[in-house]
Amino acid sequence: MMLLIHPDAEQSDREHLLHQLTRMGLKAHLVERDGQICVAIVEGQDKTIDFAQFIQLPFVQKMLPLNQPFKMASRQIKGDSTQISIRGRNVGGQELVIIAGPCSVESEEQLLLIGQTVKSCGAHFLRGGAFKPRTSPYAFQGLGERGLKYLQRVGREFDLITVSEVMDGDQIELVSHYTDILQVGARNMQNFTLLKKLGSVKNPVLLKRGMSATYQDLLMSAEYIMSAGNPHVILCERGIRTYETYSRNTLDLAAVPILRELSHLPVIVDPSHGTGIRRMVPPMARAAIAAGADGIMVEIHPDPDRALSDADQTLSLAEFSLMMEDLKKIAPIVNREICESGFLQEIRHG
Repeated sequence: MMLLIHPDAEQSDREHLLHQLTRMGLKAHLVERDGQICVAIVEGQDKTIDFAQFIQLPFVQKMLPLNQPFKMASRQIKGDSTQISIRGRNVGGQELVIIAGPCSVESEEQLLLIGQTVKSCGAHFLRGGAFKPRTSPYAFQGLGERGLKYLQRVGREFDLITVSEVMDGDQIELVSHYTDILQVGARNMQNFTLLKKLGSVKNPVLLKRGMSATYQDLLMSAEYIMSAGNPHVILCERGIRTYETYSRNTLDLAAVPILRELSHLPVIVDPSHGTGIRRMVPPMARAAIAAGADGIMVEIHPDPDRALSDADQTLSLAEFSLMMEDLKKIAPIVNREICESGFLQEIRHG
């Protein structure tokens, strides 16, 4: 249930209403919907409460339904698409978000070369895993804090926004100290203890869809983070498990328009994990942008065949550069853009 507040209402009126709802055992948030303040009641509703009493208040215009199980993430609660501002870049705006980097940070030299390529191609987000959840306990698990330090250093060197995965609550403070965006991997999408803790941080959270998760499962996981206090959630479609064995996963591009219809949160696509096949990554990246995604995340490496993790799905730096040129052609067709920095524009046209 949402209560639409009159634009002329005093702040004290809103605060009194929230206090009254709390006393009734209800959990409510002030939200903005189509430019107008609403009180969204997200928890504690039952048939014994007569919500009609609130419409009698002079500053309450009307009641609106809020019938999705995910409340804060629902487009019912916010008609406009959310834009998340991170150091001068908006995720969910007209500019496409291109996140690229190695599956695992292997060395500072490796990451410097990758960071330079990401920047020179016109992208602005650098990913890199420092703690890696691997299927085998004997596989490379990442460099830990040393990898995070490299990621921070290279991000600062090339003015790139950094993304790295956090695997449990004990890592949140460490990873948020070094990186801009905290990633929750597919295996942890329903680690509700972790999600609740991420609700208390200021960093945006990139939430990957679980391998067998429905759209509602993903949005309910986002709800855990948002209801705990962090509204800055980016949804990521990264492929799901099906009966198909040719590709690593089945990339569900229908998720893009469906999630954008159900939710106001930004939606990006990871075609690297979505296919697991290097040559399939560029065409699926192009398809993701055409489908309306707010951006993509891909794995790149100077020598993909020697990558310590996810070698088969990782693009070379040259392949990434070619893919970026294709995406720059597609972006205007879907009313999007890939904005290069002024410095790069001067180099290209100077």
